[in-house]
Amino acid sequence: MTAPHTHPVTASGPTAGAGAPRPSRWRRPRWFTALFGTDMWERFSFYGMTAILVLYLTEDRADGGLGMSSGDAALLYGLYMASVFLASVPGGWLGDRVLGARRAVLYGGVLIALGHATMAVPVAGALYPGLVLIASGTGLLKPNMASLLAEFYDRDDRAGRDEGFAVFYMSVQVSALLAPIVVGVLGEGVNWHLGFGAAAVGMGAGLLQYVRGQRHFGTAGGPPKEPAPRPERTRVFRLALAATAVAVVVYGADAAAGTFRIAHLMALIGLLCVVSPLVCFWRMLRNPLLTAADRVRIRAYIALFAASAVFWALFLQGGSAFALFAKHATDREILGHTVPASWFQAAIPLFVLLLAPLLAAVWTRAGDRMPTAVKYASGMAAVAAAYLVMALAATRAGEGTLVSPLWLVLAFLLLAAGEISFGPVGMSAATAIAPPGFVSRTVALFWLSGALGGGIGGNALKVSGDRVPGVGYFLALGAAALVTGIVLLLCRGPLTRRLGV
Repeated sequence: MTAPHTHPVTASGPTAGAGAPRPSRWRRPRWFTALFGTDMWERFSFYGMTAILVLYLTEDRADGGLGMSSGDAALLYGLYMASVFLASVPGGWLGDRVLGARRAVLYGGVLIALGHATMAVPVAGALYPGLVLIASGTGLLKPNMASLLAEFYDRDDRAGRDEGFAVFYMSVQVSALLAPIVVGVLGEGVNWHLGFGAAAVGMGAGLLQYVRGQRHFGTAGGPPKEPAPRPERTRVFRLALAATAVAVVVYGADAAAGTFRIAHLMALIGLLCVVSPLVCFWRMLRNPLLTAADRVRIRAYIALFAASAVFWALFLQGGSAFALFAKHATDREILGHTVPASWFQAAIPLFVLLLAPLLAAVWTRAGDRMPTAVKYASGMAAVAAAYLVMALAATRAGEGTLVSPLWLVLAFLLLAAGEISFGPVGMSAATAIAPPGFVSRTVALFWLSGALGGGIGGNALKVSGDRVPGVGYFLALGAAALVTGIVLLLCRGPLTRRLGV
């Protein structure tokens, strides 16, 4: 497997040059190490908190939880995940037009750390402002982290870029593997808020890593290439302030009247999940800075966006529907000890670590013979297989009957294969087709597909009305994955030509 084509960073930033030294597969430049360490700790905080969130929400109040129903907890989880992805749109705009990628990543990390610290406060009311801060910070950090990473790769080096993003994606899974175990032990075994506090410490470590590593970035991620004029900044700020004020007044009145339900807030998020992609694609396609070739690629990218939305709707069930199945329908007794349900969330990053080098090698060897659409289709096939496994497990689970944990382990293995085919490949494709000066916003579109998927997935369990997902639930969602994969495979030729990647 060849190493990615990177530019050595000098005092003046990344520079191309003939004969530039290439890093080995595992020996990476210092800029890569700095970004990798930052994202690693950010993923620790993210996966740690989400591993116990639904369990905390559904735990009885007498045991320190919030006593929510499974449906409401899954809805809130979907609301949070959709908000994280939605926030990537303003986050991408701020990085591209106002802050620059480097400052955007820093400010996003600060907001995330504050959010986890807020949730660590043992007061029930601290949950919601904490989630808002984390969602806002993640929306600022994620698209701009990808944009910053992409600046170190040749724009036309698709294979090298895909491999670089895959290695980066694989590396950060180390923390994603450890986080559910560490935070799960503290949260489930000691105190829920102590678990949230551990996530805050993780993000603090990531900020320290990032601040220390910035000296290796050169000019990468500096001021925006196309900064927004002052009138545009003022207009956007006023619109954002007005929209926030309206939301606060409406939902404040709803809460004061005693009629507020999570579904009311989910309705707004659901509307934003549908409207935001339409507005973002429309505005980007109308932008006079885009060439005709740019517009062809953006229009073709809409198909990948739709496929990504289906994927995230199914993949994010791992933290809600799969977590509830682990808690209520899985035999977790091993040698007289009960394994925390949150520990199953460590399975996906473990399998990503094992599978990512293999898939990266296959993609590099295949080169242009395996385009993005085919990688997406293979990922969708893996997700469909995961849901088939869960449907088989559900047939064995009955009233009082617990199934072997191996069913969940196999399902998570297949979900991990799907994630590798969508996560790094999707980010790589977004940076590859992005017009100059639009990288963070194009990556934000990739994450916006997660908002749409999170909104749909969050409502799925609520609509089913099941405390624990059953056979029909898993079969229906698995069929959606299979159909999407087949469509991608059939359309691979036209998509590849129009995308140009």
